[in-house]
Amino acid sequence: MNFTFSHPQYLFFLFALPLLFFIHFLSLSNRKKVALRFANFEAISKIQGVDFFSKNVVTLFLNLFIVFFLILAVSGLTMHVLKEASSFSFVIAIDSSQSMEADDLYPNRLDVSKQTAVEFLETIPFGSKIGIISFSGSSYIEQDLTEDKIELTNAIGSIQLSGFGGTDLYEAVITGSNLLKNEDSKAIILLSDGQINVGTIDDSIDYAHKNDVIIHSIAIGTQEGGMANYAISKVDEDSLKSIAYNTGGSFFSVETGEELSESFLAISSLTEKKVAIGLASYLLVFAIVLFVIQFFLSNTRYLNLP
Repeated sequence: MNFTFSHPQYLFFLFALPLLFFIHFLSLSNRKKVALRFANFEAISKIQGVDFFSKNVVTLFLNLFIVFFLILAVSGLTMHVLKEASSFSFVIAIDSSQSMEADDLYPNRLDVSKQTAVEFLETIPFGSKIGIISFSGSSYIEQDLTEDKIELTNAIGSIQLSGFGGTDLYEAVITGSNLLKNEDSKAIILLSDGQINVGTIDDSIDYAHKNDVIIHSIAIGTQEGGMANYAISKVDEDSLKSIAYNTGGSFFSVETGEELSESFLAISSLTEKKVAIGLASYLLVFAIVLFVIQFFLSNTRYLNLP
């Protein structure tokens, strides 16, 4: 959390506070001399039931705080705080192409992705909206945006290896972005082995930019690869790196289920963002409240005798 001022030039008026402090006590000293010269000051103090000095100190500090809050208000004091992850909406996009059957992660890439995605749901604060899609040669909405973690868990569990060939990342980005179109803060979490052979990365990046979507990509698989569909399937990180870095997201390369869990946790922390909260209206309210208190005291307890 930090603070900024939209009109910092008005902060120079803060130097008037010690001057007002000095003038007040100078005036108080002169008034006390006059009171002692023309009246029985001690008798007046007893009648009023309050010390002449203490009542003026209370009034002084009330007035100083009023001026202080007004100066901060006109200076445009703004507080910048981190917005929690619950303010973000996510789409988890899971690659379900045949290459995700590779056994370099046990029991295979897809099952590890599904299991870890379910664990990720538990790290997201209550109130977050999450959608689930799977993609291969085409993409499918497994679950529209919802806050219901039971429905999300069931949707992830229902994802199966696709019978269609190819991995169309572009369509996955389109589908995920469209699910998020009415949300303010949007992030797609892309789990894939990176073997993109349908659509282009540039088109995916352009579509994400147009829709203000951040894409975090997780490359799942080892460089040595694993057996999938009677062939060795290796992870291809280049396309996943490109789409993450060019959309303001983060890239993670994982070779174990533990690393995948750590990646999800990192993403949940990365989705915090700073938001600006203008404090001018609050400061004005404080100043008005103090003015009312000061006015009330000046006309009751601290009322000056004629």
